[in-house]
Amino acid sequence: MRKKFVNALRILFFLSIGIILLAIAFRDVSFEDLVSGLKSANYYWVILSLTFAFLAFISRAYRWILLIEPLGHKPSPENTFYALMTGYLANFILPRIGEITRCGTLNRTERIPADSLMGTVITERISDLIVLLLLGVYIFFVEIGFFGDFLYNNIMIPVYQKVAPWFSFNLFIYILILASLLLLILFYRIIAIVLRKYKIFRKFERITASIFEGMKSVSQMKKKGWFLAHTIFIWLMYYLMTWAVFRALPVTAGLGGNAVMFILVIGGLGIAAPVQGGIGAYHWIVSVGLGLYDISREDGLVYATLAHESQALLMIVLGSISLFIVFLKNKKKPQPLVITTISDKNNLHNE
Repeated sequence: MRKKFVNALRILFFLSIGIILLAIAFRDVSFEDLVSGLKSANYYWVILSLTFAFLAFISRAYRWILLIEPLGHKPSPENTFYALMTGYLANFILPRIGEITRCGTLNRTERIPADSLMGTVITERISDLIVLLLLGVYIFFVEIGFFGDFLYNNIMIPVYQKVAPWFSFNLFIYILILASLLLLILFYRIIAIVLRKYKIFRKFERITASIFEGMKSVSQMKKKGWFLAHTIFIWLMYYLMTWAVFRALPVTAGLGGNAVMFILVIGGLGIAAPVQGGIGAYHWIVSVGLGLYDISREDGLVYATLAHESQALLMIVLGSISLFIVFLKNKKKPQPLVITTISDKNNLHNE
């Protein structure tokens, strides 16, 4: 009962953050103007955008299989896709819970250890983060004249002012910090030796080792070229998905490819925010980003609402269907008969 209460509080906490960000983004925005802007959209372009998103989801499922294969398993593309979409659905309930959910879902359908799968998901996320950072660096240097003053005055200077004091220590302080870190590592090793006799600590070590094993899967992958090809294809679909929504609205249809790339990058940061489905965070950051192109806040929010809600609807529909299919599969699957022998009972008693 207490665990359910804590989980409910966590959901409400993150949801309240999203609602606050939505309130900030939509403050003083006319509802009539928002509806009018949405009515002006060409929804054929929105459908095309969702098609690109769907293709990206399929490619993501195949890319995940490439990471799982070095672990000695080859899940079916269908079950992998269902697990992926179930994870996306879960992210609308609690931020970042989707990664755990999709590992658990694939564990139930394919009997692959969930902790090893978690390592592959971490590897996948790291690769996507690298791509996002590379795209951010690219757009910064290509449009440095356009974004230079904005980034310098609103990001670089404030960050420098907060970070600079940390680098004013003398050499002795740095040596002291390094020595403290070494002592902490030594202390951890000593504590680990003491705690290893406890079952719960040994279980924690096994889970950690499995996660790292999953993360090493990219180095053991035989089809690295296909992994790279899927990664490029996924982000190309994301770019086209963003471009199609640009084309759907008269106010953004005339913006160029670099504007699409910029919104893709900052929109990705908004989606990564620790709120359900990036709600609020995406709307705010995208409307501010479009403001740099002289798009009014109202029109920027029309774009953000159209892009976010269409994608959210697609994920919820596909996620719900996937969850239902997985439920039916698990219901039809016969439960294995477990026979416990006397020696097994003795072993359990000794543990």
